[in-house]
Parts: sequence; C-alpha cells; structure tokens
Amino acid sequence: MNAELRMTVPVARVLAALVADPAGDHYGMALMQASELPSGTLYPILARLTEAGWLDKRWEEVDPSEAGRPARAYYRLTPAALPVARQRLAELHEQTRQASTHSVTKEATA
Repeated sequence: MNAELRMTVPVARVLAALVADPAGDHYGMALMQASELPSGTLYPILARLTEAGWLDKRWEEVDPSEAGRPARAYYRLTPAALPVARQRLAELHEQTRQASTHSVTKEATA
C-alpha cells in the first residue's frame, strides 16, 4: 500500500465516506452522494486509491438484463488502509482546526 497518497479535499471526502462504514461495500452513486462529488471527480480518485492499494474493488455478480441496470463495482478500504486513512483524516482535521483557530486569533488581535 502506498501511504504517500496526496490528501486533497476531494480525496478526504471519499475516505471519510469509506471510513464511516469500513465493513460496507460502497458503489459509485452512494459514494457520490456521501462525498458530494461529481462522477468525473469521484471515479479518478477511486482508481488512484485502488491502484495505490488503499481499496479493494469487486464487481457485483448480477445479470444486468434481470436487474435492469449494469453491474456495480463495489469498493472497500483494505485492512491495511483503514488505520492509515483514519490517521490521515485526523491529521487533516487537526490542521484545519489549528488554521481556523489561528485565523480567529489573528482577526481578534487586529
């Protein structure tokens, strides 16, 4: 697993959605809703996370003609990625909290 993944706001949103239910199987539309990201942003992130070893991807076993829709790809954080994702999200939260506190303190003294 590549732990040096660049943590952008969209990546953090996707990871937060996955961490919220780490045992769940997540598919694109549900992740788009949870992360509030469009498909053009979400799917490249999912591809990068999968390539970096953060996600397992599996295809739903369904007959598309019977289901009336295409088979879904399901994503889940790997066991190794879960603690790293939680740590990286906590670090990001702390950084934004500190930046926010610093900004408020700076404004109060101005």
